[in-house]
Amino acid sequence: MKDNNNTIAGWVLFAGIVALGGTLAAGTYFKAERPEKMGYPIEGVVEEGAGGAEAEKPIEFYLASADPAKGAEVFKKCQACHNADQGGANGLGPNLYHVLGEPVGQGRGFAWSDALSGKGGTWNFANLSEWLANPKKFAPGTKMTFAGLSNPEDRANVIAYLNQQSPAPLPMPAAPAESTAGAAPDKAAAEAADAGAQKAENEPVLTEQQAAQGGMANVRGEGAPKVSAPGTTATPAPGLKK
Repeated sequence: MKDNNNTIAGWVLFAGIVALGGTLAAGTYFKAERPEKMGYPIEGVVEEGAGGAEAEKPIEFYLASADPAKGAEVFKKCQACHNADQGGANGLGPNLYHVLGEPVGQGRGFAWSDALSGKGGTWNFANLSEWLANPKKFAPGTKMTFAGLSNPEDRANVIAYLNQQSPAPLPMPAAPAESTAGAAPDKAAAEAADAGAQKAENEPVLTEQQAAQGGMANVRGEGAPKVSAPGTTATPAPGLKK
């Protein structure tokens, strides 16, 4: 019986040694370095900070072509807390009829958070876009739980819609002119370079003989003796003998 126990203990010990050896061998064989960037890219999703993503333009650029009808569709995301009807009641959020031009975080019979009521100023296209993009960043501590609209076109459309929900809608801003700073100097430099290349191309090339006889002046005809018409005497140039 004792021998049997020793045999079993031996096999258990042997199995443990084999398992440990296999683990060490597998760890050595399949060892991999930690990747510099965790996760896997998803097709069609632009990574944050990726160089190929287009930089967002000022909201006025998007407002110039904003569509209030599309804004009404986007505003449906807000209707759980807000309405924009004239005389509409407040809900979890304030009524938003005639919001543009009104004081930020004031009036309307609504219990505003200190974070928003302390901002000051009036709602305009720019600050309303900032609020809709990221409420918590615009007014840290706000009671609004909505994460925001990251798409500037969606924000512009919503603002255009809200602007129409007013007895006197504000005129929509024109798109800002694209910056041309630096374009004029570059164009002038290019034109100057072209002119210099054209001049160099048309400049006569001196031979050694022409250079010895007076350089570029003789090539251009400067200082060369004037040739008289037939029957007249030519007047030699200064320094030349007949």
